Formats: sequence, C-alpha cells, structure tokens
Amino acid sequence: MMEWLNDPATWTGLAQIVVADILLSGDNALVIALACRSLPLHQQRRAIIFGGAAAIGLRVTLTAFAVYLLTLPFLKLVGGLLLLWIAVKLLLPEEGHGDGIEGQGNMWGAIKTIVLADLVMSVDNVLAVAGAADGDIVLLIIGLLLSIPLIIYGSTMILKLIARFPLIVTLGAAMLGYIGGEMLVGDAKVVPWIEVHAPMLHSLVPILGAILVVAIGKLFAARPPAKVVDLAADDQQAH
Repeated sequence: MMEWLNDPATWTGLAQIVVADILLSGDNALVIALACRSLPLHQQRRAIIFGGAAAIGLRVTLTAFAVYLLTLPFLKLVGGLLLLWIAVKLLLPEEGHGDGIEGQGNMWGAIKTIVLADLVMSVDNVLAVAGAADGDIVLLIIGLLLSIPLIIYGSTMILKLIARFPLIVTLGAAMLGYIGGEMLVGDAKVVPWIEVHAPMLHSLVPILGAILVVAIGKLFAARPPAKVVDLAADDQQAH
C-alpha cells in the first residue's frame, strides 16, 4: 500500500483522472442544474448531491466496461436520441407546486433525469478517463470520487446563474441538443456511410439538433395545460 502511495505514477494518474473528468463534465454539471432548477431550495442541494454521486458511481461502472462499450452497435445513435428527448423535457414547465409529497417526487424525478443524462453523455467521458486510469480501478474510483465536490459546486453556481438569467435554460437545452446531434452522426455504424454519401451531416445534424430541441420544447411549453374536469360538480349540476 505504501509503495503504491509513494509511486509518482499514482499521483500523476490521479491528477489526470480528476482533470479529465472535470474538463469533460461541464455539460453534466449543466444537466444537474437544469434538472434541479424547479425544486424547492431545501431539495436542490440534496438532489445535486444524490444525483451527482449516483452519476459518478454509474460512471465508475461504465469505465470498468469501457472496452466492451465500444463493441455495442448503434450505442451513440440511441444515446443521441435519448439526449434530444431529455433536452426537450428540460424545457417543459414543471407540473404541480409546493406540498411535501409532490416536492419529494420531483426531487427523485430530477435525480433520475441527472443519472439518465449522465449515462447517455458519459460514453466519450469514460473512455478518456479509462485511458488516464490505465486499468487501475482503485485509482479510477478515487479520482472520480475527488471530482464529485467540484461537479456539485459547478452545478450550484449554474443554478444561481439560472435564477438571474433564465435564458441559460434555453441555451443549455440547445447545447444538449447539439451534443445529441453530434452523438447521432458520431456512431461507429453511421460514420462510414456519412463520410461517403453526406459528409456535411457532421456539421448540419448537431445544429439541427439544437434548433429542434428549442423549437419543440417551446412549442410544448406554450400549450395551455389540460383542464381538470370536476366530474362530481358536473353530476350535481345535471341533477
């Protein structure tokens, strides 16, 4: 154990993992902030901590299977479509307000969104982090655990900015749409066809992804909420 701690390669690898994870996690911090923005203040911090910790735990698992992930066909294609859906969902207004039961449900809904989005966006991240870890799972786990407070701090700062500048929500969703578009055209099964038949799609699809996410999100957000029909009152009026 002491030899492992005294080895300069251990600390170099640890630093590389932390730096790589922080550099690649800016979009993840944004997702955490967007998913938590509608929660009551007392639930935001819990959702950020639980969601961030769960996402990091998931990333450790994914990184352990990074080589296997590369062999899955259409992985990025499916992930890109999921990310586009998540981005649209983040633009929609939250239903319900205030009471304790509803707030708790929203918090777990935010955590599920954080974990799902992190799962979708982490394919590239885990490959880079796995390279930095060089097969050392212990080093990988320690490095990713060290990055949790930094991701949580980044998410908290973005939440404060969202409160002051609501436009960040739209810009953030557009960015996720762009990333989703990049994943669609970056799938190993799709790239060869695009390069031969339509190379411009590499630039066009991410832009279209950003535009479509904002357009569809705003369209659904502008729709009037469904009216709740009071059947009991209607029945009384009929009699």
